[in-house]
Amino acid sequence: MISNGNKIVAIASSTGGPKALQELVPLLPPNLDAPVCIVQHMPAGFTAAMAERLNEVCPISCKEAAEGDVLERGRLYLAAGGKHLKIGRRPGGGHCIRYSDEPPREGVKPCANFMFESLIDSSYDEIICVVLTGMGADGTEGIRALKERKKIYCITEDEASCIVYGMPKAAVKAGLSDQAMNLQSIAKEIIKNVGVF
Repeated sequence: MISNGNKIVAIASSTGGPKALQELVPLLPPNLDAPVCIVQHMPAGFTAAMAERLNEVCPISCKEAAEGDVLERGRLYLAAGGKHLKIGRRPGGGHCIRYSDEPPREGVKPCANFMFESLIDSSYDEIICVVLTGMGADGTEGIRALKERKKIYCITEDEASCIVYGMPKAAVKAGLSDQAMNLQSIAKEIIKNVGVF
């Protein structure tokens, strides 16, 4: 368990992710003591509707992340499709959403590796990384790089609850996963580690 501090939750998901997120996110409280950023592999034009749907069914406030959005605790930011989401430091303190238009990586855009790697230069001292269902290995490189520099806690979705056990399996094989569990347990673990305000 991570002690109290300046925290963020960063989630990567791909194939089967929309269904998994609609199970996981409604279990997060509106007073979660950290912002939540999600990279779901989706093309441009689909993420706004997904963010709206999550906002309708979830206690926590959800939106499609826009360039410059200031990250606030108790809010969830879904990466827009077709761009890479990064988390940048603001000159006056705090963090905000930044997008880049680099080529696809791991065959996807957005790619969660960019999000995880951007947290290396953040002032967050406690980072909860979550890898959900999906093909490929997106997230593993970024989490590995992040773990070398920051205090992180990595949760992977277990094989039994995954639609495709690719991305979580890659993180587990790389020795990065601290816990593997089903979606309900992941939500409880996030709350336990992050706390509420």
